[in-house]
This record gives sequence, C-alpha cells and structure tokens, in this order.
Amino acid sequence: MPQYEDVLGRAELFVDSPLSPKERGDVFDGFLNRCRWVEVFYAWRPNLPDEADNHLIELAVAAQANVIVTRNLRDLAQGELKFPALRILPPEHCLEVFPCQP
Repeated sequence: MPQYEDVLGRAELFVDSPLSPKERGDVFDGFLNRCRWVEVFYAWRPNLPDEADNHLIELAVAAQANVIVTRNLRDLAQGELKFPALRILPPEHCLEVFPCQP
C-alpha cells in the first residue's frame, strides 16, 4: 500500500480536488476495508511489454479477479499468456459495469 499512500501525499495531484486530505484518507480507508490480502504462489509471467506490469495480471489471477481497472489498457492487453475471464477496464467504465448500490 505504500504506493497508494505516496500518490495520496502528492498535493499537486489534488489541487482541484473537492476533497480535503483527511477526506481522501477516509476514502482510502474505505477502499482498504474492501480489499483482501492475496498471496501469489505461482508466477504466470504473461510477458507484457512492460515487465513491471506482469505482477498486475499475476495478482488478479491469484485473487480470482474478474477485472483490472487501469488506464494502461494497451500494455495489459498485449500479454502472450491470455486469461479470457479477466477483463481490463478503464476507470471511466468501471461504474458503468459495476454500479454502486444506492
């Protein structure tokens, strides 16, 4: 989670944000509350163009996830090893596919 905390600490990213730093922290805490720890026992090595992205597919497969939400659509879709049940969605489409419950 240090990467998320690092991004949340970059004030320049949130200049136009309607949320205060405390409110962003509360949203992050809510996010963490919905997460679960997953251990990866097997390295699938999907051979993505950017080696640093391979772990995203490996974690999703280990967690039996149906979707990865990212803006990096092009790279994540170009792996040699395919997982047909795993969808890659941009953030803009996430709430369309998975609407929030009222």
